[in-house]
Formats: sequence, structure tokens, C-alpha cells
Amino acid sequence: MSDPLVQRVADATPKKIARRIRGLSDRAIAWLFVGPTIFLLLAVNIFPLIWTIRLSLTNFRTNRPNNPVKFVGIENYQKILTDPDTWISMQATAHFLIWTIVFQVLIGFTLAWLINKKFRGNDLWTTLIVLPMMLSPAVVGNFWTFLYQPQIGLFNYFIQFISGTDPASFSMIGEVALAPWAIVIVDTWMWTPFVMLICLAGLRSIPTSIYEAAECDRASKWRQFWTLTIPMVLPFLMLAVLFRGIENFKMFDLVVQLTGGGPGSTTQL
Repeated sequence: MSDPLVQRVADATPKKIARRIRGLSDRAIAWLFVGPTIFLLLAVNIFPLIWTIRLSLTNFRTNRPNNPVKFVGIENYQKILTDPDTWISMQATAHFLIWTIVFQVLIGFTLAWLINKKFRGNDLWTTLIVLPMMLSPAVVGNFWTFLYQPQIGLFNYFIQFISGTDPASFSMIGEVALAPWAIVIVDTWMWTPFVMLICLAGLRSIPTSIYEAAECDRASKWRQFWTLTIPMVLPFLMLAVLFRGIENFKMFDLVVQLTGGGPGSTTQL
């Protein structure tokens, strides 16, 4: 008896083609469906990557496309690795990457844990918390540029409220020591909801029977949290870290709107 999958495909095709498909193996059928996807992957991703590596070994310049292209080996890589500005940018990127992920995971998981507790207005609070990640980086950058203004920005007045510091005495986006933290704060505000949603999915995937069994064993809430909740949500946390790490390596538009890479080169990621 023929394979049901092959038979269904054959029934949906013209007779001449159907006779050919009936003679194909499962492996051939699989390649028939997977082949176009692999071809598109090679055409869209792999080929441009190989072409870019090839160009990196030449003297090609995008602003001088008509100049003769010559092979220069690893000269371009040597210039990058010996350029002090490269290491300054890497340091700024590492600072931004580490602290945004730390804050987003801690705050995002805390919010997810709180929202997972059923209470009145749960859905409303979830919607309000998720709103920042729906905005474009350009809008967020302009919005926070206004909030960071020393004279009229609400952020400086908030700092004055909790610490008594004169709001006009500092500028979050105008000082070398504060500008990197200004970007960390904005990115954390914008993308913590994303981490929260992933953690919330993880928390709601845990069967309640596990906690019921732990309570029968007289395990405290604290012990349940560390031995059940954290281990079972950890894969979701790692997924959130992976996604945010990839996106933060590509950060550009938010920085341009907030600081333009300044002051100096302190926020050139």
C-alpha cells in the first residue's frame, strides 16, 4: 500500500505528474518541499555573506565604486583592530549590552511574576506595560530627549524628588559619565515589556499540579520559587537574553535620536 502522504499529493496533481510522484521515496518528497527554502536561504543569506567577506579582502570602497579593485588580504582587518576608536566603541557596546540585558531580565521577570498573579485589572495593566515596545525608536528617542532636558525635563525633576539634586545641575545626554546610562534607561523602558511577555509565557506554561505536589510535601513558597519556578522558566529567560542580545548589537536609531553618538564618542555603539 502506498504512503498516505504520497497518495494525497498524487491525488491533488495531474495524472502524468501523479504517476511520477507515486514512484518517489519519502526522502525525495522531503527534498521536494525543503529544496526551495534552502535555495532561498543560500541566495538571500549565504551568498551575500560570502560576497561581503570577499570584498573585505580588497580595497573596495562604496564611496568610490569606480576605482580598480585590488586584493589587500587582511589589511582592512588590521586597520580595524589597531584603531583606538574601534575599541572605544566595543567598550561602549559591551556596557550597553550587559546592563540593558541585566535590567530587562530582572524587571521583566518581576513584572511577569506579578502579572501572573490573578488580580483585578490584570489585563489592563498588561496592556499599559506593553505599550512602550509598540512605539518606533525614533518616537521614543524624541520623547526621551524631551524628558532628559535639564530645565523642563521630567526625568531631572524626578531625580530631584528622590535625591534633592538640582535638576539644572546635570544633563543625562550631555555629560560623558551619564550619556551611556541615559541610553540604557531608555532601552530598558522600551524593551522590558518584551522580556516580560516571554517570561509570562514561561510562567503560565508551568502546570499547577507541580505546585500542588510541592505544597503536599510542605515546601515553602520561597523553596518552590527557587526549585520549581526558576528552573522551569530559565529556558524562556535564555531565549529573551538571546533575542535582546542580537537586537542590542544592531542598535543605531535610538542612539542617533538621543545623543548622536556623543558627547564625544562615548555612545558610539
